[in-house]
Amino acid sequence: MKTVAEQLLACVELGKAVTRTLDRERILEVILNRLSELVAAHNWTLYLLDEDRQELRFELVAGLDRVALVGATIKVGQGIAGSVAQSGEPCLVPEAEKDPRIDRAVDRSTGFVTRSLITLPLKRCEQVIGVLQVVNPEDTSLFEEERRPVLELIADFVAIALNNALNHERLRTLTVTDDVTGFFNARFLHQTLEALIEAGTATSLVFLDMDHFKKIVDGYGHPLGGKVLKEVAVVIGSQLEPGDSLVRYGGDEYVSLLPGQQKDAAREKVVRIRSALISARFLTAEGHDVA
Repeated sequence: MKTVAEQLLACVELGKAVTRTLDRERILEVILNRLSELVAAHNWTLYLLDEDRQELRFELVAGLDRVALVGATIKVGQGIAGSVAQSGEPCLVPEAEKDPRIDRAVDRSTGFVTRSLITLPLKRCEQVIGVLQVVNPEDTSLFEEERRPVLELIADFVAIALNNALNHERLRTLTVTDDVTGFFNARFLHQTLEALIEAGTATSLVFLDMDHFKKIVDGYGHPLGGKVLKEVAVVIGSQLEPGDSLVRYGGDEYVSLLPGQQKDAAREKVVRIRSALISARFLTAEGHDVA
């Protein structure tokens, strides 16, 4: 059993390790390795919060069958992890069988038996971004009050590293996102096409542009003209498949990027897109009927 001082020093090393990179996958790998060394436990779980859906998703799991948890989520307020995400306060449960808040759904799906657990909120500017859970820790002294600073320091370092990585990903996304339609921009097209060519991947490109868009702008104004561009992009995007990408190339021009698809497959997709656009009506929410 490590002393508090030894664990605090180990936490500092964890902090140094996870803040050396902005790559989320690398951060998760470091967290998995370092936490296993720092606190021996039968299972580690790191959840990230989906604010829109108000649910936690499994981001990192050690000691459990990850396949059994694919697609599984926990609602905010559900079980210990969900309640910690809701309250933003740590929760230490030394005897799980005596706590009615324990949600046994994960145990049932994996065959694991939760006997004790430590659940820590991961915060960014006092806002919860995730939850870190240690299940069945071997060192029972972690439930003692004097060990609380160690646990909070672990959570702080993990939260800082993940927040930095998430911010980096958001910035990267913004650089390749068209601010009118929300789909990709020309920068994304050039970067992705270059990578596909280097990889030798057969790729089809479909160029589309709108007829008489200037009449729409002249008749309804620029704000509604921009809305038409977005609604058209949504219609095109609805006909694409996973792996395809839609790019607003500029003005009223779009490009559908279809990796791994030859001319015949691309031609069939063009027919579907054209049919969908012909049947669509735009600006209906504003009381207009633009075809």
